[in-house]
Amino acid sequence: MRRLALLALVWLAAGCSQAPVAGPTTPASTPPPRPNVLFIVVDDLATQLPIYGNTLVQAPNFERLAARSVKFDHAYAQFPLCNPSRSSFLSGHYPTTTGVLDNLAILQARHPEFITLPRYLRQAGYLTMHSGKLFHGGIDEPEAWVLGGEARSPGAGAKGGDKQREERLRRLDAPVRKSLPRQTEQEKHDRETRSDHWEAVAREESLPDYGIASEAIRLLREQRKEPFFLGVGFLRPHSPFIAPAKYFDLYPPEKIPLPANFAPRPTPSPGAPKVALLPTNGDVFVRRDASPEEARQFIAAYYACISYIDAQLGRVLDALEEEGLAERTVIVLTSDHGYHLGEKGKWSKDSSLYEPVLRVPLLISAPGAYAHGAASPRTVELVDLYPTLMELLGLAPPEGLEGRSLVPLLLDPLAQHNRPAVSVAAWEGTIVGRSIRTERYRLTEWFGGKRGTEFYDYESDPQEVDNQARNPEYRAQRKRLKALLRARAPVPEWDSEPPADESADGPEKN
Repeated sequence: MRRLALLALVWLAAGCSQAPVAGPTTPASTPPPRPNVLFIVVDDLATQLPIYGNTLVQAPNFERLAARSVKFDHAYAQFPLCNPSRSSFLSGHYPTTTGVLDNLAILQARHPEFITLPRYLRQAGYLTMHSGKLFHGGIDEPEAWVLGGEARSPGAGAKGGDKQREERLRRLDAPVRKSLPRQTEQEKHDRETRSDHWEAVAREESLPDYGIASEAIRLLREQRKEPFFLGVGFLRPHSPFIAPAKYFDLYPPEKIPLPANFAPRPTPSPGAPKVALLPTNGDVFVRRDASPEEARQFIAAYYACISYIDAQLGRVLDALEEEGLAERTVIVLTSDHGYHLGEKGKWSKDSSLYEPVLRVPLLISAPGAYAHGAASPRTVELVDLYPTLMELLGLAPPEGLEGRSLVPLLLDPLAQHNRPAVSVAAWEGTIVGRSIRTERYRLTEWFGGKRGTEFYDYESDPQEVDNQARNPEYRAQRKRLKALLRARAPVPEWDSEPPADESADGPEKN
């Protein structure tokens, strides 16, 4: 296997005839073409998939892709919101570096020196093609694409966030209001304006994701120039949860189990800081309680959207194989972040630094002598995708990328990879929390620990129920992770002073 892996790397390096390249080529020989890239991002997709243990969900095409990929069991997003997360992994930089901390900021305006992944590949001679949502909606980078892309929306790049988030922040320390009476006009308005509803439709072809898959298929069939980079961004299961009725039929709500730590409204675990969960949910169950019955309906609708996206994924994979492209195409599938489905009473994703939101699916299929159908238990980050693709394609990466290539784990999924994952959360464009995850532990600090610290041991507490931030048995682990967190996700106004005395666990208060 090691010999085959070495031959594969040599073969890839030899294929780099166009600048920028990682090494010299042999003029007397004709180098093989560089691999194509199919880069798929599914919006708001948690690890609620059969390949990650949820056997209730029907997603055969995710399983089909996993059979030819390395599945990363512990991959983590760097931010629990679309634009900051996408700006991070498409630029190869952490959100603390990009400064993109809301859904309106434009990466290229803040850092014109950063060359995003699709733009870099276009400059390297790739045919870059686009269908769906890769960058955040209305904040695309038209210069990155030969085909596809979209103009930026008016108002993109403005400071702050949308009115909904601003309203939630004003209510941050206010008590949570109980839901309004059912079927009132106000409730109907709240649902429509906040995407707080689900809907089963008759025609699959009437929905945007069917069109996104169709456009991706058209590009695969009609554009024969290689090498290519095709970015495909599916919109569901982002709310509102709209999918064809046949997928809803797969999930009778009465058969849907609730999370073990379900609550009707955001409820931090005993011993956890209140600031860890905003008192009002975003997108789903906004300013109202979630009854067990309605919660099951919304979870079923989320699952229906996953099965709908799975069908669109299958259509794209079919086209790739029918065109004879599968054996020379690198496939990456991931999500911008996960999603809460009632754990601790939390729905959606914004401002959460818990496992259901930060952990994401990640499948990487690389042709050649790389592992297929294997799972890696190592902790990895989405910011690692950029340098990984650079190495797989034999390209010299731009200077300053902050991730680490995962190619060693594609060769040996059990290889050592001692690099914790770092994530941050922000309110109104200001970082308020940061978190670091190893294979066993998570440390989260809110306002540098001044408004609370969380520490979880997943070996004994996979549901993040028992906060061990003050348990002296974990003092050494906390101290080590605090130092790593300050180094990897610095916040100057927090880190101007040395860490608090660990003998007393510092000034942290819950």
